[in-house]
Amino acid sequence: MHNGATTSSVKLPHPALPDADWVDSFTITSPQTGITPDIAARKIMESRPGWVVRLMQFRDMVVRPFGLKSGVPDPQNADVIGIFPVIARAKNSITLGLDDRHIDFRLIIEIEETANNQTKIQAITAVKRHNMFGRAYLATITPFHNRIVPAMLNAAYRT
Repeated sequence: MHNGATTSSVKLPHPALPDADWVDSFTITSPQTGITPDIAARKIMESRPGWVVRLMQFRDMVVRPFGLKSGVPDPQNADVIGIFPVIARAKNSITLGLDDRHIDFRLIIEIEETANNQTKIQAITAVKRHNMFGRAYLATITPFHNRIVPAMLNAAYRT
């Protein structure tokens, strides 16, 4: 058995969103090997606990009148994972995200094989806030985000 998701360090600027002004990161280690960034991203997005699904549905309902984008699931499209379009793929990372009037958002999943045959999975969130509404929105969702991301990592990879 291994520990659950923990906060980890990440610095700005981040190549996935060079003008980001907010970033955080959570990491979990899996005893599995051979995990690709695509596999990890899909498993994380498919492992959303029920309370996270309901919270995201509520968020979408609340922001709809403001014309804010919400991700759209498209299980037949390899370039959509969960509800987010794939922006970039690299050997050890995948970047998902959306750009909107108030914020640009990136979820970067980075994979690192460790010396003891485990896989470190890091979920980095990078955001560029465009205006006061973007700053207010991020301030409002951050306490939820800080519970959602670790919960999803734990649901996907905690044994």
